[in-house]
Amino acid sequence: MTVSVLLVDDQALVRAGFRVLIDSEPDLEVVGEASDGAEALGLIRARLPQVTLMDIRMPVMDGIAATRAICADPELSGVKVVVLTTFGHDEYVFAALQAGASGFLMKDTAPAELLAAVRTVAIGDSLLLPRRTRRLIEEYSGRRQSSDRPTPSLDALTDREREVLVLVGRGLSNDEIAAELTLSRLTVKTHVSRTLAKLSARDRAQLVMIAYESGLLIPAAGDGT
Repeated sequence: MTVSVLLVDDQALVRAGFRVLIDSEPDLEVVGEASDGAEALGLIRARLPQVTLMDIRMPVMDGIAATRAICADPELSGVKVVVLTTFGHDEYVFAALQAGASGFLMKDTAPAELLAAVRTVAIGDSLLLPRRTRRLIEEYSGRRQSSDRPTPSLDALTDREREVLVLVGRGLSNDEIAAELTLSRLTVKTHVSRTLAKLSARDRAQLVMIAYESGLLIPAAGDGT
């Protein structure tokens, strides 16, 4: 199965480089390019890419606003957004995750890592860059919790689903959760799917946000994992 990818960046050379890299892989295909968020929205609605690589800082409509529009549209629920940044720990990246992005990548990411990231996001069984994502969410979630969207209640979750949410929040993949809880991979996948539905979350990145902002997970001082 080929993973369809849309490239969104205001620099043509950046898009060209990503296109050559992605189209060199037999299981990946670039289905369009856009130079700003507004143009991207039109292409995304027309072509429904599985993964969109989205620059944050662009004219007309930036990547955060575009990501928010994509993730608020039920007809685009199958589109995963990965934001591109030049800074590893950036409040703009956190805002993109709050808007619904599935993860983030540095613009100077090694080619093999970028290709692996596209595949990871398309499959959805693992959190993209779990250590970096957790550390970013830990850093900013406490500062923004009171002023942003309300945190979904965890009351609808079963005890097992809470356990799974904690492990997703810690960055574990489905296989790692299965080993931790002595469950089958299929059972874990079912628990994750139900947790996503009950919390109205798009993907694992949103579950990590909820785990921290609800207080289920507490940022640990000096935690480098």
